[in-house]
Amino acid sequence: MIYFVSIAALIALFAIATMTPINMGVLAFAAAFVVGGWLSGMSMDDIFGFFPGSIFTIIVGITLLFGIARVNGTVDLIVSGALKLVRGKRWAIVWLMFVLGAGLMTMGSVLAVGMLAPIAMPIAKRYKIDPLLMGMMISHGVLGAAFSPITVYGAFTNGWLQSAGLPTNPLALYLIPLGLSFVLALGLFLVRGRDLMKSDGQIIDIDDFTGGGTNSNSPTSLPRGGSLVGASTSSQQGVTARSGAGPMVVTTGPTKPGPDRLEEIEATGFTPIRILTLVGMGALLIGSAVFQLDVGVCSMVIAAVLLMLAPTKHKPAVDNVTWSAVLLVCGMLTYMSVMRENGTLQFLGDAAASLSSPILTALILCYAVAAVSAVGSSIGTLGIVLPLASPLLMLGELGLIGFIAALSFSAVIVDVSPLSSNGVMVLANAQVPDRDAFQKSLFKYTGYIVAVAPLLAWLVVVLPTSL
Repeated sequence: MIYFVSIAALIALFAIATMTPINMGVLAFAAAFVVGGWLSGMSMDDIFGFFPGSIFTIIVGITLLFGIARVNGTVDLIVSGALKLVRGKRWAIVWLMFVLGAGLMTMGSVLAVGMLAPIAMPIAKRYKIDPLLMGMMISHGVLGAAFSPITVYGAFTNGWLQSAGLPTNPLALYLIPLGLSFVLALGLFLVRGRDLMKSDGQIIDIDDFTGGGTNSNSPTSLPRGGSLVGASTSSQQGVTARSGAGPMVVTTGPTKPGPDRLEEIEATGFTPIRILTLVGMGALLIGSAVFQLDVGVCSMVIAAVLLMLAPTKHKPAVDNVTWSAVLLVCGMLTYMSVMRENGTLQFLGDAAASLSSPILTALILCYAVAAVSAVGSSIGTLGIVLPLASPLLMLGELGLIGFIAALSFSAVIVDVSPLSSNGVMVLANAQVPDRDAFQKSLFKYTGYIVAVAPLLAWLVVVLPTSL
């Protein structure tokens, strides 16, 4: 009986969080206390012991460090410098947005789409670049890199693998979705961007990228270092995001940094604090990749040093910590630990043993994840499907990392939808004559992704690693 209650509670908390603004993490913590403590007979000390302290430290440390880099202008300086490399090449700016999105997300910035869309979408209109192409290239870059070990998604998935006692491969889990996302982006470019290669004589003014002028018709979007709010705030701009849309959030504030701020950033260049910020970010990447240092501990120490060096200037950086994401991820991982402890996962494993075709079941799960995540929370969907997938992995007929990577990719890539906060930011900043028509185009493209992405992941990743 306890197994059915545990599974029913998991489904219920996902449904409630999807249909209401309630954070799924709160519901998951409540379910952990009720199902674990009252129904399963676990002590509160045991349940508190399931709290993923290392994951908490990673998410807070990385988002705080990246918030510091945004507040002191380091990120703006990097983006501005990168944009100068493609001056005069329209096709290159499209791919640069993919690379920048992937790079920012790799470093832990869940706000990458919101940072790039206000810059790129007006450029798409002025230089006759397909707005759908521009917006989706940003999204594919960001979402493809979503499983970097230091992102919310990567920390969540790797944390689950560790809590389930399964082997992990953070590098493969990061590179596989990124490679699949690149394939989708390449297909999109070949269909909608080939003309950019043929006629590229128009010179793109770098001032257009860095905010030399403002567009009064541009919708409100991300500030530099504003207060985090729910994705539904974008409804004030004429567009809406689904409730409980996961850790990707939007903020309120000016469309993009004003000319005075950007002129000041470019004029001052690499100040000592910006150099130290870059050194700190580089040290984090080297320390975690080469010396296997704990990412959360390193990022927290580096962030603390930078805060002490400029406490007043960096004070707004704390607002960049995605506390809603912290609550969601830690709550879900805690409840999944309860399900493992009370035997629910073992029960699912016994049920999965009767499945006749694990490989076909893997394809069905990939499609189910994509369809549900397109209208619900990505991490919430992963939180449900990963415990269901673990029994298939225990059968030994599927490649573990390949299957997890395919599921993860299928869950996150559909966040191009205008119902997600990524899609909302693209829609809100699109410079198009008919926003409703553009929104329909985004929905159609989302349908294409839901139909193609799971099959692509299954064919390219699951089959080769399972045969």
